Amino acid sequence: QVQLVESGGGLVQAGGSLRLSCAASGRTVSSGTMGWFRQAPGKEREFVAGINWRGANTYYADSVKGRFTISRDSGKNTVFLQMDSLKPEDTAVYYCAVDRYYYRDHISRAEYEYDYWGQGTQVTVSS
Repeated sequence: QVQLVESGGGLVQAGGSLRLSCAASGRTVSSGTMGWFRQAPGKEREFVAGINWRGANTYYADSVKGRFTISRDSGKNTVFLQMDSLKPEDTAVYYCAVDRYYYRDHISRAEYEYDYWGQGTQVTVSS
């Protein structure tokens, strides 16, 4: 059984930083794409960042490019999202998810291509 547990969310002022973690069990983070998504109040969930099974390929939403960095520690079976220069519009619940496919290079932005999801962690950025 695959389980994903996010942590690291909280309240931060605009311009600040947070580092989110996603600890995985039941599947190794190096076996497929790991993605971060977010959902703001009243909005649909959206793709934020992804890292494929090779670990060398990453992909970001335009809204976070240059401010957020996705990485992983295979030894700890954990994926991270370093968020810098945070803005109030980054306020959302952040979720990590794992690709339904194994060992593909493509990093999907589509929710339906991710099979397992964490419970989410709240990030609130004050102005």
